[in-house]
Amino acid sequence: MRLRTRATRIGLAVTLTVSGLALSATGASAQSRYLDPNASTPARVSDLLKRMTLEEKVGQMTQPAVVNMQGDCQWSGGALTESCMKHVLVDLKAGSVLSGGGETPPANTPKDWADMVNAVQKYAIDHSRLHIPIVYGVDAVHGHNNVLGATKFPQQIGVGATWDPQVSEAMGESTAKAVKATGPQWDFAPVEDISRDTRWGRYYETYSEDPYLAGSLGASNIQGLQKSGQVSATVKHFGGYSQPFAGHDRTEAHLDPRYFQDTFLPAYKAAVDAGSDTLMVNSGSVNGIPAHASHYLLTDLLRGQWGFKGVVVSDWDDVKSLQTAYHLTDSYAGAAAIAVNAGVDMAMLPPGSVDGYVQGLLDDVKSHKVSQRRIDEATSRILTLKFKLGLFDHPYVDASKADATVLGADKDLAVKAATESQTLLKNDGNVLPLSTGLGKVVVTGPSADSIPNQDGGWTIQWQGIPAGVNDPGVTIYQGIKNVIGDHAKLVTNPSDAVDQTKGADAAIVVVGEKPGAEGLNDNEQPELAADQQDLVANLQATGKPVIVVVVAGRPLALGKAADAKQLLMSWLPGSEGGTAVANILFGKANPSGRLPVSWPKNTGDEPMFYQQLPGTNGGASSNYDPLFGFGAGLSYTTYAVQDLAVSGSHTVKVSVKVANTGSKDGDMVVPVFAQQPVSQILVPPNRLVAYTRVPLKAGQSTTVSLSFPLSRLAVTQGDINGSGTQAVIPGLYKIVAGGKSADLTVH
Repeated sequence: MRLRTRATRIGLAVTLTVSGLALSATGASAQSRYLDPNASTPARVSDLLKRMTLEEKVGQMTQPAVVNMQGDCQWSGGALTESCMKHVLVDLKAGSVLSGGGETPPANTPKDWADMVNAVQKYAIDHSRLHIPIVYGVDAVHGHNNVLGATKFPQQIGVGATWDPQVSEAMGESTAKAVKATGPQWDFAPVEDISRDTRWGRYYETYSEDPYLAGSLGASNIQGLQKSGQVSATVKHFGGYSQPFAGHDRTEAHLDPRYFQDTFLPAYKAAVDAGSDTLMVNSGSVNGIPAHASHYLLTDLLRGQWGFKGVVVSDWDDVKSLQTAYHLTDSYAGAAAIAVNAGVDMAMLPPGSVDGYVQGLLDDVKSHKVSQRRIDEATSRILTLKFKLGLFDHPYVDASKADATVLGADKDLAVKAATESQTLLKNDGNVLPLSTGLGKVVVTGPSADSIPNQDGGWTIQWQGIPAGVNDPGVTIYQGIKNVIGDHAKLVTNPSDAVDQTKGADAAIVVVGEKPGAEGLNDNEQPELAADQQDLVANLQATGKPVIVVVVAGRPLALGKAADAKQLLMSWLPGSEGGTAVANILFGKANPSGRLPVSWPKNTGDEPMFYQQLPGTNGGASSNYDPLFGFGAGLSYTTYAVQDLAVSGSHTVKVSVKVANTGSKDGDMVVPVFAQQPVSQILVPPNRLVAYTRVPLKAGQSTTVSLSFPLSRLAVTQGDINGSGTQAVIPGLYKIVAGGKSADLTVH
């Protein structure tokens, strides 16, 4: 029986609950301490846990996708089906539900989302013996990206280019507001994996190749997401997910102990230290051990060394993969035992996996392969999360307010984030910014008038906005037209574009790649398509100014387009990206984006990163030899670091005098690096230890103060096996910013 026709009645009941009815009104005993909002969370958890059966506890550790309860209860989607809800929420007693990419309500409006989540929540509460609410998860990775009409922020790689933790935090806060308004309380973001290989299909989901930059931006995003206390963040994908073998998603990774500890782990640690409520596990294997089976990773390190108290959730069907893909066991029950004993608290489950996981884990407890204590531990963490989010006291949202809260919200923030992310890499002859008084400007290229390309993957559906679906936004052409009106001429045919450029004042060609996600977005040759290279070359042959704008989730080998005279990296700027690009091109904003990653010259330079260790090979490109280096980016003004001083011991204080030596106002990104002239262990030539953005008026100078803990200089000591402890090596260090340096001696 479909629930579509019951939505109005359910919505009415929810409205009454939102207005103040407590959960105790559902029939639970008034003496149930866990229903007392004045009791402490530990007391409420303890009281509830004592009342629960094994089946109810295992159910709490289960997170089926909502498609398990829609349509045919498989993959059809659509309206909720009551018989399927009964099976998932009553028979299996599932304690959590998620909407993966594209798993939406039929109409996909904010109100429809709120009605759907409220309906699932109400069914779970009304039909569970102890009236336990579910916690609902969603992949809101660049705004509430699954929802039609929600503002789409830049993807994480573009946020990395802003070097702006405040913007990252504001985006988190905005996203949480939109997510909560539509019902979910759990956001599977941010990604704290480190950018390494542009062949990898999830490259754009990372912030940076630098562990400190990535960690600080992710930590700020978590603080924004969790600021209201109504939405939980997730640090993912723990750990070492982003450098798979040959760049293919979810394949084996081989990361030596020193590299893993010193380069990959710090960003995840920053997110844990920022207070992330939850953590998601890496789908792949590291050094021959699937992450979901690693007791060292999920318990010894995460719990024992880092003190993480939150919920560990699997990635998509990855518990079952321990049986089906990795062959660590010959049964689903065996896979469940391995994952839960390693430290997984909750399993994320698509259709076809839910029943087997629940029965397998029940069998594991009965056969003593998983202890009752471990089940209680995981269940307690999940219940603690639910109490923290207020779900026992306020389980529903007011669906009538969802549309007003979400549709078109925070566009100004989206414009700001996208504008700060724009990274100007070439501006020969200072052709940019263009004058708004130009005559004809040809706008062309496959991404010139495409919201799907601007938004990228994980937008409306998993692989991006599907054909025929219109989601609002400002394309680059529309943004340009908003500045110069009908002087902007959109030309979609390449030959016509070249011909019309001959009689135009300038051409803006927007190239890049189509949206995609995960393994389907892997690219063994991440380069600009040949026809787009030809288009750039043919436009430049006209002799007219040609501005190349790249819309892509990764640096692309440019081939013939590498000699572009004006080159702007726009990343995946989101729904308001057209306004941001136009603001930069026509001087309404001064470009301040700086590369958070290195840009290879060709597709053979993989993986590439600025912290490559030195070697003895003298061949071409044998050492760090990018087309554009980490931190590269131009401005319409000029900046200088005029002085630098260092003091302190446990906390190193850095004083940097900076100046805007040009004629335009702008924001100066100031990275501070550490160099170690002599070290008994190979260390990167440069390590980012601090950074800031400084707004400077034309001609203004100021002194900024930064600091970093001495521990940021720590490396894993010992021999090739990385058996030593992580520590700061005594000796001389140079602290460097903008060509100025100061000595720091560590005793």
